Amino acid sequence: MKSIIMAGGFGTRLRPLTNNLPKPMVPMANRPIIEHIIELLKRNSVTDLTALLYFQPEMISNHLGDGSSLGVKLDYITLTVDLGTAGAVGSAMRRWAETEGTTLVISGDVLTDFDINKAVDFHKKKKALATIVLTRVENPLPFGIVITDKQGRITKFLEKPGWGEVFSDTINTGIYILEKEVLDFIPKDREFDFSKDLFPALLEQKKPIYGYTAEGYWKDIGSLEEYRAANMDILQGKVHVTIPGDEVEGKGIWVGKGSRIDFTARLEGRIVIGEGCKIEADARISNSIIGSNTVIEEGAVIIDSVLWNNIRVARGASLHENVVGNNTGIFERAHLAEGVIVSDHCQIGRNATLKANVKVWPHKTVEDDATLASSLVWGEKWSRHIFATYGVTGLANIELTPEFAAKLGAAYGASLKKGSTVSTSRDAHKASRMINRAVMTGMLSTGVNVHDYGVTPLPVCRFLARQGNEVGGVHTRRSPFDPKLIDLKFFDNRGLDLHPGYEKTIEKLFFREDFERVSVEETGEMVFPIHGFEYYQNGFMSRVNAKTISKAGFKMVLDYSYGSSSRIFPSIMGQMNCEIIALNANLDGTKTTRTAEEFQKAIDQLSSIVRSLKTDIGFYLDAGGEKVFLFDETGEVLDGDTALDVMALLAMKSNKAQGKKGVIAVPITASRAIDALADTYGFTVKRTKTTTRGLMEAAVEEGVLFVGEQTGGFIFPEFQPNFDGMYAIVKLLEMLAQSGARLHRLIREIPPSIILKDKIPCSFENKGMVMRRLAEDSHKQKTVLLDGIKIFFGEDWIVAHPSQDMPYFHLVAEASTEEAALELITKYSEKIKSWQKL
Repeated sequence: MKSIIMAGGFGTRLRPLTNNLPKPMVPMANRPIIEHIIELLKRNSVTDLTALLYFQPEMISNHLGDGSSLGVKLDYITLTVDLGTAGAVGSAMRRWAETEGTTLVISGDVLTDFDINKAVDFHKKKKALATIVLTRVENPLPFGIVITDKQGRITKFLEKPGWGEVFSDTINTGIYILEKEVLDFIPKDREFDFSKDLFPALLEQKKPIYGYTAEGYWKDIGSLEEYRAANMDILQGKVHVTIPGDEVEGKGIWVGKGSRIDFTARLEGRIVIGEGCKIEADARISNSIIGSNTVIEEGAVIIDSVLWNNIRVARGASLHENVVGNNTGIFERAHLAEGVIVSDHCQIGRNATLKANVKVWPHKTVEDDATLASSLVWGEKWSRHIFATYGVTGLANIELTPEFAAKLGAAYGASLKKGSTVSTSRDAHKASRMINRAVMTGMLSTGVNVHDYGVTPLPVCRFLARQGNEVGGVHTRRSPFDPKLIDLKFFDNRGLDLHPGYEKTIEKLFFREDFERVSVEETGEMVFPIHGFEYYQNGFMSRVNAKTISKAGFKMVLDYSYGSSSRIFPSIMGQMNCEIIALNANLDGTKTTRTAEEFQKAIDQLSSIVRSLKTDIGFYLDAGGEKVFLFDETGEVLDGDTALDVMALLAMKSNKAQGKKGVIAVPITASRAIDALADTYGFTVKRTKTTTRGLMEAAVEEGVLFVGEQTGGFIFPEFQPNFDGMYAIVKLLEMLAQSGARLHRLIREIPPSIILKDKIPCSFENKGMVMRRLAEDSHKQKTVLLDGIKIFFGEDWIVAHPSQDMPYFHLVAEASTEEAALELITKYSEKIKSWQKL
């Protein structure tokens, strides 16, 4: 059997260690990772190998030669164009398709000790056209999830999902066993990917494609943290690989030829020391890997670290949980804190201090006595993921600093074409102004132009993105949930939240830290448009029936929440002949965030005013102008589910009166009452994910007339496919005026049911496992896998979906009685808790 080793990786996520090194050549326990892969194949009697090369191919081919030194036959194919994973493999397989039937494909930059023979036996037993080797992991988000039936036949693929799509913790390891017949499905000379193209095509055509869940160790070396952790796993014996050197009397210490260790040196735990090293008196090394020709001088301390070759660690220097590249000097009494990465050919001066998580790029010098708190190139102390549920969120001026914002702006700018134009906007808080300016400077430095709209509601900016030449935008706001947090909301040229895949592109650029800055003459231009509100207002008024609203003469209470909507919405409402009691209609950036108690107090106040003044309706508009909470004529605030039901009902009535029929889109957790209403009025209901992006994507689909969710977000695609609380208010008034109805009476038309909700604690490590157990547990029942899992019990149902950024599961159940709904919540709450104890 032939094997193809995919060895073309750039190692982008391992920079700065891989700036000048292809990822398969990165050392793991003093051996290039590709050598461990070749050893694994040889151990499984696979010795006829072909390596597919792309980035710096000669470094790999010069090191490995023909493979004879490793006991295998190795040849190479160097790709000159990017054909994608399947396209590259297909071009190689065609060279031996006449003589070889089965080919094993494996990545050259993963660490694993799987029993490959067992996977091949499974493949042959199932007579599969293709078999994907799978494994179970605690956090499946960065990987492609594969779902199989009991026989191992693959039923579904999910490529790098969100938590709500994690229906299993079983992932694609990038190891494939293929029959030559797959070549019929791989086009020649064009880009074609395994996960995106080939496997979905085989699945769609019902070809025998299987998944084999392997036992053993597997780790994708996808980040600098994982790289060091994988080396530590080798030391601790968690993965079966050959460690170079001779083990000292079974002590877990391996020493290479020609190395000298002073008898007073303290060697603690498990250690690998390469060839030609010198460990001097009173040096202390604990659980670390030391590369060849390295000198550890007197009194130096190295703990839980990985050192490459030709390194000098001078007297009294200390390293803790670090990685140091080739040909680097760490001089006397230098201190490297946890997580520091130092690349090749660097000099860290005497008494220098490198603070936690700093990265030093190749050929950099840190002066004597210097303290380096940020990376040399540039850098920040952030987790590997920047984007979360609400965009980019961080503690103002602590996590989300001007330096961070400028770098993020540059990363976003680098993802766009030079000369593109992006909008910026913000709320009225002074911290938002500071961060907004920093984001702008970053984008300008990459040659991207900026339209700054200043203090402007987010729906206005989203609308303007669709009207001109802007390719996207960034809105800076103080978090509505926590006064210490700042949110950055990114959106595309349709005004939609960025696609998760595009967010990952920005993150990749951010963490690479080496994107190009333009020359002085190419720096972006900054413009302050003056007609933005006018364009929005004109588009707004062209879509609503102001005369109908004016005739109704509504009396209403409207709370602006001190937000930027107060800059534009009063002029719009002035054309509607409504009597408005406006609350908190002045801009005040210090009051846009409200605690739960302050929010409830505002709700109670508005409710009281509606009752006492006997108005027709009340609205609480959030500070960003995106969402709105409704109060009926009795002063009662409508809960989220009821408000959605009423808005959907009015949308159906209004469109039916105009002779229109189409689609009403709501989250998978919305009440079945909407389905019943749709049956009555002749509309179709589309269920969406619970995410903002999922709802917005539904809004751009053909035939969708209304989109809504249960926290005050309503979309009328006729105007824009985004949440707009101002437009929702006016459309609601228009629909009420057309129907002659009031909210309290409309509520009686909603079919009765009970919806209960709960949150169950669940660590991120257990989320994938819990999703898999939920899917297995409910396989005999009707289920929907869209965002989490929806399980039906006749007309009753429960949805379990994991929070995107918090350690818990959401449970939502609907039933005809409160007892039945509570029974479902209790039942699945206990299941989730019990599975986590196993």
